[in-house]
Parts: sequence; C-alpha cells; structure tokens
Amino acid sequence: MDSLKRLTPFIAVAAQLQPGDMGTLAAAGFRSVINNRPDGEGEGQPSSAEMEAAARASGLDYRYQPVISGQIGEEDVVAFAELLEQVRGPVLAFCRTGTRSSSLWALSEARHLDPEVLLTTAKDAGYDLSGLLPRMQQRWQQAPQAAADTVPLAPTQRYDVLVVGGGAAGCAVTASLLRRNPQLRIALIEPREQHYYQPGWTLVGAGVFDRAQTERPMARCIPHGAQWLHAAVAGFEPEQQRVVLEDGNRVGYRALIVCLGLSLDWDGIEGLRDTLGKHGVTSNYQFELAPYTWQLVQSLRRGRALFTQPPMPIKCAGAPQKAMYLSCDWWQKQGVLKDIEVEFCSAGGVLFGVADFVPPLMQYVERYGAQLNFNSTLTAVDGPGHKAWFKQVDAEGKAGVVEKDFDFLHVVPPQRAPEFIRQSPLANADGWLEADHETLRHPRFGNIFSLGDVCAAPNAKTAAAVRKQAPVVAENVLAVLAGRGPRALYDGYGSCPLTVERGKVVLAEFGYGGKLLPTFPLDPTVPRWLAWELKVKLMPRIYFDLMLRGHEWLAAPKRLPHDPLPVDAPAACNFEQEKNK
Repeated sequence: MDSLKRLTPFIAVAAQLQPGDMGTLAAAGFRSVINNRPDGEGEGQPSSAEMEAAARASGLDYRYQPVISGQIGEEDVVAFAELLEQVRGPVLAFCRTGTRSSSLWALSEARHLDPEVLLTTAKDAGYDLSGLLPRMQQRWQQAPQAAADTVPLAPTQRYDVLVVGGGAAGCAVTASLLRRNPQLRIALIEPREQHYYQPGWTLVGAGVFDRAQTERPMARCIPHGAQWLHAAVAGFEPEQQRVVLEDGNRVGYRALIVCLGLSLDWDGIEGLRDTLGKHGVTSNYQFELAPYTWQLVQSLRRGRALFTQPPMPIKCAGAPQKAMYLSCDWWQKQGVLKDIEVEFCSAGGVLFGVADFVPPLMQYVERYGAQLNFNSTLTAVDGPGHKAWFKQVDAEGKAGVVEKDFDFLHVVPPQRAPEFIRQSPLANADGWLEADHETLRHPRFGNIFSLGDVCAAPNAKTAAAVRKQAPVVAENVLAVLAGRGPRALYDGYGSCPLTVERGKVVLAEFGYGGKLLPTFPLDPTVPRWLAWELKVKLMPRIYFDLMLRGHEWLAAPKRLPHDPLPVDAPAACNFEQEKNK
C-alpha cells in the first residue's frame, strides 16, 4: 500500500486497494474504510462486496460512496462530509488514484478550513487540487446550509500540447516535441509515481536483471520543460478541445496526444487473480510477479511447465515465448529439462506473426523439446489443484475444453484498451484509439494523435515501436499547430528481441505487412551474441537516457515530399486567441 497518504490524523487516502490490504489497515490502526470508486470502473477492480467482506473480516467499518470520475457534485461532497461524521477514525478513503477521495475531503472541509491550508495539505500528500480552489473558496465564504447550491468548475487551463500518459510513449513524444520547440507549453497527465522499463521484466523472470533495474521515479522521467499534471483522466471532450480529469476539472489543448498503455484483463481468466503469485502460477507481465517467475524456474526439477499466450493484440507478442526459451535454457543447463514436460499454449495459429522468423524459432522449440498447442486459449485456473482449462479449436473449427495439470504455469492475460478509452468518442469499433496508420492522426479530430499500446495502428505493441512513432507524432503535431498537414510517416516498425537462450537473441525487426526492417546489415533471422549484448547492456540505457530524453537514435521518420493541404482551422487556431476566449 505504497499509495497511502495521510491528510490528517483522522483521515488518509489511497489508490485502489485489494481485499488483502484490509488486514494491514486494521493492523495499522485504521477503524473505517470509505470506497469512493463505482463498481466496474476498471479491469481487475475488486467489487465493493468483496472489499466489504474483507473489511468486516478484519474488524473494519466499511462504507460505499461511489462517485463517478470527473463528476464530483455538491451532493457527493455533502454525502462524504456526513460519512466522516458517522464513521470511527482513523479512516481510509480510496478510489482509483486517491484524487477523488482527496477532492471530496478538501471540498467537504472547505466549510470551516482555509482553502489554502487544504491545498497545501493535499499537495504535501502528492495531490494537486489547485483546480478546485474556486469551489473551495466559495464553500469557505458560504453558510453550510447553502452547500447544495451548484458551484462552477475552475476555469479551464489550456496548453499548446496536452499529452495523456507518462509511459514510454508519453515521455518520448514529449521530449521529441520539446527538442524541436522548447517554447511549447506542454502538460503531461500521469497519475502514477513510478515509471517502468517493461521490456526488462522478461529478464527479471530469468534471473538476468534485478527488478530495481526496471523502475525509476516518474519525476525523473518526465522531460524537462513539460508540466506534470499528477492526475488521472476520466474522459474526453474533443469538440471543446478539452480533457476531463478525475476530479471533474477540465484541461484544454490546441493539440492532444493520447499514448496510454493497455489494460491487462486478469479477470478474463476464471480463478487467475486468486492464485497469481502462488501455487506455481506467475506472469512476467506484472512487475511484482517477475521475481516469482525466477524463483519457480530455479525450484522446478520435474513435472509439467505450461506457457500461455492469449488472443492478439497483446503487449510484445514475443514475450510469452521468451519466458519459455529462457526457462528451458536454464533447465537444460541444470540438467533437469529431460524431466520437465514443456508446453506452449497459444490462442493463435502460428508461432510468430512474421514468417521469416519461424524457422530459427522452431529450431529452439525442437532443441528444448517443447510441445506447441495452437488455437488453445487459457480460460480457467485452479491454483491449489494445479489444474488449467483451455478452449481448444481443432482443424475443423470445432471447439472443446481441455484440462491440463501443471507444476509451473506462466500466464499472459488477455489485453485490451482501458475502459475510459473504449467508451470515449476517440475509440474505433474495437475500443482502440482510432488513428491513421501512417500519420498516427485521428481521422475525425484533426488535432488529436496517438502512439504506443493504445493506438489502433496494426503494428507490434513494443517500446521499439514507440521509438519510431515519437518523432513522427512530434513532427506532425508541430505541423498541425502551424496550420499545415502532417507529412511525417510511420512505417509500422517494431522490434522483438527474441531471447532464445542466455547469450543469444534473434533480433526481429519488421514493419507493416511483416516487411523486414533490420537496423544492422546482418541476417536478422540468425541468433546472435551481439543482439544479446544490445538487449541486456545497451537497451535499458537507450530507453532511459536517450529515448525518454528525445535523443532519436536511428529513428528519423520518412516524410512526404510536399505538405498536404492545411488542416481545419480549429486544429491550428492561435493559442493566445484560444486562451482568451
């Protein structure tokens, strides 16, 4: 519960909690819990009923006051104030990020506490509530009985460029923009306090990296010159060129870049969440679990090891089999692979989506004696019973359920766009953020761009793809701001360094249509030691110290020879005119 922040001796706030946290809260002296997050708001979110049962079992008073993200009304503030008067303290209030609960507290306390003091208290806890100042000041000046009156939201802040998401894509594109024009007013919206180098988690699961090597404070990764809005986005208002924050405030923009990651649907597999991190069930797709993968690999001496891959699209399509290759390589070197039955169960119909790389990968599948089960989708897990169930589709298209025992199970969960993206006007029919495949510009809103995992372009969802996408978006955004059309083009480049053994990597680089796009003049289908050195020793530095800083190493975009026709006027309007409206 690293997200827990104390506002006063009576109340603390936190980001989303899990049922298992209730015992810790009780042991820490808390007596009551308030849940401000509506059920079903996000993937992997435990229900209020689950949270209540866990709280009661730990002797905690539990109250459920769901507040819709971005829509904190006066009735919500009044209800929250009444709850604080009813419950026993100390009390812990939580929501998705803690912002909603902090906002409710500050607005409710503004009836009798100086708003400036409340803002300072919230800021010290990591929450910038300055956008609520007008509402807080009005409550400070009004009598309590007038609290039900509607209070207007704070004036809208506006920026030249607003970037949603502080992961690899958000930091890289922000840095690229600022290197091209340091005078831009750019804000980056990101609620998390930590930034992760996710490509390193496969190596953590193989004992090559320590987990700490893949984590840095977000404050160190936000590019200099950009303003970090430590908040969560609740929705979009593209017609008004505004983004809605979780506390209900709006932020305006001339150009918007949406570059969020995707959501891991752990609840898409029955029983999985309850057994993750125990009973031999693990996943390198979660920061906290990658060390457990390595623990399991070292301890397994015999039995059955299952590795799964869900339906596409997923983050780094090669990662599920990378986990298998590195595990098998260790078992082989320890002399125990002969006693371990290895199976790769993939929902897809082929080992890898680019045909040129299948033959060298098959050599390693045969070397490790792994069995390939295609069209096989994990649907349920019984951790204590060490059983897994798969939906298996045969050559004739008939589906059935297959039960498998396991001693080791590496799971890759189903993946999709975040819920608020899927429900937004920016999404396509499949829920991903709609974008032209070459310019990465939204086809219906000319001043909106996307890149990274949430983008609907049919490229591999990898950090390497972001390295090539960031300069394309940066150049096209600047063109739009100047009243011109996009001219930088993305060729679908993606890279998947397939770690087939310790010391050897197949450096798969490709673009749209599976076209090979090797960076170096070497046969890319050959496993190489040099590629391993690049993956293990150079790529983390390239990521943190070059890509996130706007140094575009071998990433210059292709460009159209001439500018297209100017974009629509709203996308290119003068910033000062917009600011003064």
